[in-house]
Amino acid sequence: MRRILARMILIDPPAAMLPGRSGARDYDRVARAIEYLRIHAARQPDLVEVARHTHLSEHHFQRLFTRWAGVSPKRFLQYITVESAKARLAASANVLDLAGSVGLSGPGRLHDLFVTMEAASPGEFRAGGAGLAIRYGVHDSPFGAALIATSARGVCGLHFAQGRLDHTALLTRDWPRAKLMKDHAATAPIAERIFSPLAFRTGAPLALLVKGSNFQFRVWRALLALPFGAVATYGNIAERIGKPLAARAVGNAIGANPVAWLIPCHRVIRESGELSRYRWGADRKAAMLGWEAARNSV
Repeated sequence: MRRILARMILIDPPAAMLPGRSGARDYDRVARAIEYLRIHAARQPDLVEVARHTHLSEHHFQRLFTRWAGVSPKRFLQYITVESAKARLAASANVLDLAGSVGLSGPGRLHDLFVTMEAASPGEFRAGGAGLAIRYGVHDSPFGAALIATSARGVCGLHFAQGRLDHTALLTRDWPRAKLMKDHAATAPIAERIFSPLAFRTGAPLALLVKGSNFQFRVWRALLALPFGAVATYGNIAERIGKPLAARAVGNAIGANPVAWLIPCHRVIRESGELSRYRWGADRKAAMLGWEAARNSV
């Protein structure tokens, strides 16, 4: 077995962001606006135009978006432009060595989330989860509905809704011989820990159980070293794991990440500053990066 201990920095969200409140509903309603902002970022659409696209009044849209993002649509747009991404890459030239130096405005604005990541053994890998009981549930998050799966050894899946979410198909692909049980009550406390930072101030580290190749595990380990609000390129990650010519393979490993958000694959972008594709949708990736950048700037 291989275990690593990683540190993620999260920032307290407004109350509306927490599970069971309006955060997920807000995300669903502003997703169209994020898509519009991302597609038309080059010409900087104004509030009137974006509000019209979402079929809301300017006042209602401004309040809705600011409640979700923590910043105005105009400010959010600044965070998801190519120019902004390039600046963040330049500022994070040594991003993989900066995990202990996030540079926020004060320690009262952050806390540590410790994650232990355990790789399934070769035998468990071949067995496809035989003998493993997995409980799963769908929960609200700041980025839409999230499917969370957990076993006695830790969280083994976190997927976001992308179109129609087929719960069992996603899990059986990774754990084809495991026993799957829908158990919202079992996964609700985990969702609270993940998406309600206040819950992380005490308690044991959050355990992750992942199944993948040695190469994938090395990539995911490098992703866990990325500080909150930072970005890196595929080449950065390839260099970090000692495979500077393997950027394409790194991209494939990132796309196979079975635990979204906790293993922050959304923080990897192209050298050009473009966001690149994301398993759970380009708009969700833009939402995550913009959301983090907004909180990293206050």
